[in-house]
Amino acid sequence: MSSSLQVAGAFAAFTVDLLVYPLDTLKTRFQSQDYVKLYKDASGKTKPSLFRGLYQGVGSIILITIPSSGAFFTTYEALKYSINEAIPPNSTIYLPQPAINAAASGGAELVSCAILTPAEVLKQNAQMLSSKGRRTSTSLEVFKHFQKHPSRLWRGYTALAARNLPFTGLQFPAFEYLKGYFIQRRKDRNGGKPVDGIAERAGITAMSAAIAGSGAAWITTPIDVIKTRIMLAAGSGDDGFKADQQSKASTFLRDGVQGSRKSGFTVAREVLKTEGVRGLFRGATLRAGWTTIGSGLYLGCYETGRHYLEKNRRENDGEHLMQRDWSNVKTGIGRSRSQDVVKKSAWQED
Repeated sequence: MSSSLQVAGAFAAFTVDLLVYPLDTLKTRFQSQDYVKLYKDASGKTKPSLFRGLYQGVGSIILITIPSSGAFFTTYEALKYSINEAIPPNSTIYLPQPAINAAASGGAELVSCAILTPAEVLKQNAQMLSSKGRRTSTSLEVFKHFQKHPSRLWRGYTALAARNLPFTGLQFPAFEYLKGYFIQRRKDRNGGKPVDGIAERAGITAMSAAIAGSGAAWITTPIDVIKTRIMLAAGSGDDGFKADQQSKASTFLRDGVQGSRKSGFTVAREVLKTEGVRGLFRGATLRAGWTTIGSGLYLGCYETGRHYLEKNRRENDGEHLMQRDWSNVKTGIGRSRSQDVVKKSAWQED
């Protein structure tokens, strides 16, 4: 099961990253503290440079996609299963399914963010590089800048987790609910017949993910703005990409000072002071739009891949393989629970 999840999750993430990456680049540029200076002319019109080099930095994300997405989905499914197993249906402890989904997705995000943060820092700084001149790789150019201070590659972990935790905490419970709702409606229309078609399940999953993802993306945009500016600050040093860098006393929003360790709350206050609430929601429409596409494709591909692999395994190997896989699932030390004779649990024997 875990290998199937990793394959499906990695394929989904790889597909989506390539398709929606240009929109992510535009979002990063919109949210940058230097957006007006770099991408607006004296009359306030948008410069063509805003739309150049939209795939800058894509290499770092592609390389990290497989381990980060595989870790997320494997952890998510494992935590969801473990929590459900730990709290039986007739237990005195009641935990709603949406809360279980939120807890599982939150734990999965913490694992995924630890893997994803360095690539995210490289990506966002590469997205802001000028597209003029000839470069072999923007990702490598940015990476060279971090060689003297590699710890800065994890500078935005807290901000990334602070964005992704509420995002997944909102998205996945809504996604699971909507998917169950639409599948049940489809079954009712077909006289209770299960929804086994791969294309049909993919469509329902994609629609549910798109609706849940767009709403969660809009709500969490202020945290995304803060995360973007913290990560861009990590790559703007005295020997870095800003020719007009001033002293370390310069403000974060104007210069993105090297080594700045301002908290997210401080950055948020400065954005509110200089740009108002509108500044915290900069790029919200674009982010919600590409998340609608991205989440629909991502979870649609994931669900399709998982359903296909599991269906193919059942058809080719039958019940024997299913039994063999269950025997390999261990909880704690000793034999699998599925190998033992069913008996009362400790909590039932009192």
